[in-house]
Amino acid sequence: MDRNLALLKVKDQLTEHRYNHTLGVMESAIALAKRYGADEKKAELAAIFHDYAKFRPKEEMKQHIIDQGMPVELLRYNSELWHAPVGAFLVHKEAGIEDEEILDAIRYHTSGRVGMTLLEKVIYLADYIEPGRHFPGVEEVREIAKTSLDHALIKSIQNTIFFLMKKDQPIFPATFNTYNDLIMNLED
Repeated sequence: MDRNLALLKVKDQLTEHRYNHTLGVMESAIALAKRYGADEKKAELAAIFHDYAKFRPKEEMKQHIIDQGMPVELLRYNSELWHAPVGAFLVHKEAGIEDEEILDAIRYHTSGRVGMTLLEKVIYLADYIEPGRHFPGVEEVREIAKTSLDHALIKSIQNTIFFLMKKDQPIFPATFNTYNDLIMNLED
């Protein structure tokens, strides 16, 4: 699917603010893909569709999680996590994207997972560092991303975990597991 068609498909699903965020993620994903050797076309498509389900009603997302056999433990955690796996399902169903690498990059862009692929790392990080993001720690992660994808991912996950802890919110186990996997497999 070409960029313009993909952008048209997602524009109807998003607010103007979230669409602008998506454009920033797309540009960041392409830049990271170039820097670290990921497939730029797949990075572009995954970035465009990463928030496809972001504004679907919670009840609809909950039903997809149950009906499609997604991990039901998701339902015990913040609903902000739901749009990623539901988005992968809907992007396949409604947009006809069948490439599992792209779908997995969408599926894991909020939680991460053990053994993340290069494309998954690119989309996760692009979502975190896109130029429209402004929060404590993002500039540091942007700087780290210029020299190390894994170090930048680790720092972004640390920031996320600390943020959730400060707000007394539960942390999805896959996020802890992603952090541990990255740390344990870090090659300096």
